[in-house]
Amino acid sequence: MPGCCGHDAKFEGVSDDYKRRLWIVIALNATMFVVEMAAGHLANSQALQADALDFAGDALTYGISLAVIGASIRARTNAALFKGISLLLMGLWVFGSTVYRVFYVGVPTAEIMGAVGFLALLTNLASVLLLVRYKDGDANVRSVWLCSRNDAIGNVAVMFAALGVWGTASGWPDLIVATVMAGLFLSSAYQIVRQALAERRQMIEHGHVET
Repeated sequence: MPGCCGHDAKFEGVSDDYKRRLWIVIALNATMFVVEMAAGHLANSQALQADALDFAGDALTYGISLAVIGASIRARTNAALFKGISLLLMGLWVFGSTVYRVFYVGVPTAEIMGAVGFLALLTNLASVLLLVRYKDGDANVRSVWLCSRNDAIGNVAVMFAALGVWGTASGWPDLIVATVMAGLFLSSAYQIVRQALAERRQMIEHGHVET
């Protein structure tokens, strides 16, 4: 990963092209959150609902990222910390609700899971392609990339869960995938918070005073 000063300065999002791409991705993710959450309730799928939360987290992340583009290092690292903590809370919620459902496992509707998972995968592949050129930016920009990557991985996992539900006629594949996705939330939260804190320390060490 590039350094933090001189010609290796990280991309901070100050680009009209980047902003346009973010607006498109926000619209895609907000739409899929509504579609996938409704489908998750209809199909009784914890994995679909976990993936829907990932879409919601992405839309929130992208909106915050747009708001702080061009702002001070302090503002951008604060935004990244907020997003990291949000991902942490979502991961804990998905993990907790999955553990709770273990005690009354129902069988989700595999067909709905598979169809909606495939639609979500197409949406996220479009998002990843739109953002891939900006994946190595500062903590704020990188958080956008990590959320997009999470969604694409999550969609593939949901499709595997649908196949597992269909093949085993049980809800356990769905719950296992939901647990894996919770772990992905927590891992990304850790990466975002760690980079944001590192950038904050670097700002202090170099004597930058920003408001």
